[in-house]
Amino acid sequence: MINVQQIKRRFMLHLDPVLLSGLAALLFVSLVVIYSSSDGSWMRVLGQLVNILVAFTALWIVANMPLHWLMRIAVPMYILGMALLIGVALFGEISHGARRWLNIGVATIQPSELMKIAVPLMMAWYFEKHEATLTWRNHLIAAVLLAMPFALIVRQPDLGTSILIAASGFYVLFLAGLSWRVMGTLFVGALASAPFLWHALHDYQRHRILMLLDPSQDALGKGYHTIQGMIAVGSGGFLGKGYMEGTQTHLDFLPERSTDFIFAVYSEEFGFLGNLLLLGIYIFIIGRGFIITANASTYFTRLMAGSVTLTFFTYTFVNMGMVTGILPVVGVPLPLLSYGGTSMLTLMLGFGVLMSIHTHQRLVKT
Repeated sequence: MINVQQIKRRFMLHLDPVLLSGLAALLFVSLVVIYSSSDGSWMRVLGQLVNILVAFTALWIVANMPLHWLMRIAVPMYILGMALLIGVALFGEISHGARRWLNIGVATIQPSELMKIAVPLMMAWYFEKHEATLTWRNHLIAAVLLAMPFALIVRQPDLGTSILIAASGFYVLFLAGLSWRVMGTLFVGALASAPFLWHALHDYQRHRILMLLDPSQDALGKGYHTIQGMIAVGSGGFLGKGYMEGTQTHLDFLPERSTDFIFAVYSEEFGFLGNLLLLGIYIFIIGRGFIITANASTYFTRLMAGSVTLTFFTYTFVNMGMVTGILPVVGVPLPLLSYGGTSMLTLMLGFGVLMSIHTHQRLVKT
């Protein structure tokens, strides 16, 4: 006879209920806002439900992986990701002026998304192997492990993804003990090289930065996204205009309203009060991630958990920053809220790692 309770217990064994509740709340909000942003399209909502199902399946699989399995796949995953990025550089498909996709016969993939997990996993594995004898040389080698995929992704060009990968790798370096003196030196060096970096940027990237300073100089062109996003966020007021009553959204002024600018849709309809609730959910998830990081039992798990949590924070900050006009538009979706499968899959893989770290560690202690 099938024991339903036992099956349920086994299914939930490596899922953290606290973190899962925060993710579920965010995904529910996603479905609600996508329905509005798509003018009541149930097909769009169904598409997001499929994305959620696929991403949750990936989360469950990773959450059930023992911690030594995560370490074991770090090097193969990194090597595979690098091979695919080189393949993109040599044979990738060009779309909208960028070479980001690789046709592998059965499907067309974007290898840079894999590196969002592979890079911090590889760096955490490397530091774990050298924990007892860490020197500045180890930090330098780890920085090279980060720089190689970063350079290939910047070259595509894909500024948004390269920023997120750089952030995930930097957080591992920081948590592994990178000194403040070195970080200060790097910051000063970055400022000094700013003129050279400016000329190395593509024209559209320079335009995005200029639009941040004054979007009105090209209000119907390069600055359009920024201006419309700020109008939508500001027009929501304290309580918002009401569900499916946002004029910027439903009169088609707001671009990319189900993806990169979904926060503007939410802000216009639910206002400042709704934003506080949404920020509360994000803070709850990030806080839970920090608790798991603080309780991690090994160097590897601490570095990996911290990187996943801080990268999720970076996703959120960058998207909200670009929608509200305090950061350039770089094509970063709002995590777990924007429509799309690739970004959601990557994020849920990261949360699967967090749950594996928490639940397997808990079982060892008991």
